[in-house]
Amino acid sequence: MTFPFNVYLLAFVSAFLAALISLPAWRRWCNRTGLVDDPGHRKIHDQPIALAGGFAVLTALALALIGGIVAVSVSTYFWGSGLPNPMSQAPGMGRGLLDAETSDLLQYGLRRRAAQLVAIFLGAAAMFFLGWLDDKHELKPAVKFSGQLFIAALVAASGVRITLFVPSVLFSYAVTILWILTVTNAFNLMDNMNGLCSGLGAICAWQFAWSAALHGQYLVASFALMISGALLGFLPYNFPKATAFLGDAGSHLVGFLLAVLAVLPHFYSREHQNAWAVLSPLLILAVPLLDLAWVVILRWRIGKPFYVGDTNHLSHRLVRRGLSRARAVAVIWLIAAAVGSVAFL
Repeated sequence: MTFPFNVYLLAFVSAFLAALISLPAWRRWCNRTGLVDDPGHRKIHDQPIALAGGFAVLTALALALIGGIVAVSVSTYFWGSGLPNPMSQAPGMGRGLLDAETSDLLQYGLRRRAAQLVAIFLGAAAMFFLGWLDDKHELKPAVKFSGQLFIAALVAASGVRITLFVPSVLFSYAVTILWILTVTNAFNLMDNMNGLCSGLGAICAWQFAWSAALHGQYLVASFALMISGALLGFLPYNFPKATAFLGDAGSHLVGFLLAVLAVLPHFYSREHQNAWAVLSPLLILAVPLLDLAWVVILRWRIGKPFYVGDTNHLSHRLVRRGLSRARAVAVIWLIAAAVGSVAFL
């Protein structure tokens, strides 16, 4: 069967609206509790900005996921009972939002992926909490890295792992943990200009969604569209002028979710025997990964700890070449979209 586009649209729109609507409430809460980014060195804002973005994105994902699971459960119950199914009679939805076959597919996918979904969401919440602690207390790098390592190991233990054709469980654990740590910190470091991290995250999640959809991985595609929608729902508050930031909580969350999205789909399978397909995640995430590699190598060469921030990121270099900050961010978005699109070839 062709998976209904309506479900993908609903996944995206529900997360988008949830983030868009919840952000003002989280912004007020952050301002009231003092969870703000104060003006200072290497910062261009002249007044405190609420670190509310991560809260809105996590809220949107939770609401969209819970709503989707409830909708599928209700639809499956009605189809099984033989009663008229309200979920299949959604106005303006053509043949209906959830027909019997779609309901069965989603229910099967949710059962099959239940343990992984729970582990992923708990990992996302834990990574968000770690970033929140860093926002509030400025954790020492060793403490923050230890927390990231622990969370990545737990997620790998849940079965969300990379194999890369190597039949070794130890290798699978090691490369998965390294991947999650790398992508999480890549997005954390890319959060250096308004809209950069959230926009890149939305673009990468969108590309992961359609890559999964083209391979018939409807559940992964729906989850990726929720992430993209949630980030785009936050973006108007963050670009071009920011009234809220992601904060470390939000950038940790975005990086973790993108790392997991790269692991969940089966880019190589018996049905799609193209070994080059494993390069798809690297192409989709090329911009943040190459930016991370560049600044780490540069800091190592000048004898500076890799975790100490500077202005040598791609975004800063574009600004020094004469672009405005907004245009530099837009250029990086376009580069990410163009390089990521090569994955579809």
